[in-house]
Amino acid sequence: MEEVLVYGAGERCASCVNLPSSEETAEWLRAALERKYPERKIAVRYIDIHSELSGTEAAFAAKVIDEDLFYPVVVVRNEIVSEGNPKLKDLYAVLEDHSATA
Repeated sequence: MEEVLVYGAGERCASCVNLPSSEETAEWLRAALERKYPERKIAVRYIDIHSELSGTEAAFAAKVIDEDLFYPVVVVRNEIVSEGNPKLKDLYAVLEDHSATA
């Protein structure tokens, strides 16, 4: 199963005030991916960067905070696909590439 991680926080970043929250973005991505790839198992999971995390998730959350990345930060297979307002076209391209190499 492919997993798309959406890192963010309850509050919006300063430059993202007019955009959906990170949690809303995760829900939007989940719905879009289910429509685009009904036959594939793609899980979309929201991760709050201020929650207690461990392992890779903690490392990415620290990266988002330390490097002042614009969230939501969308990650697939430890690769940052987008930060801020995600573009479906970019996410689809990464998922297509991973599907071809799987």
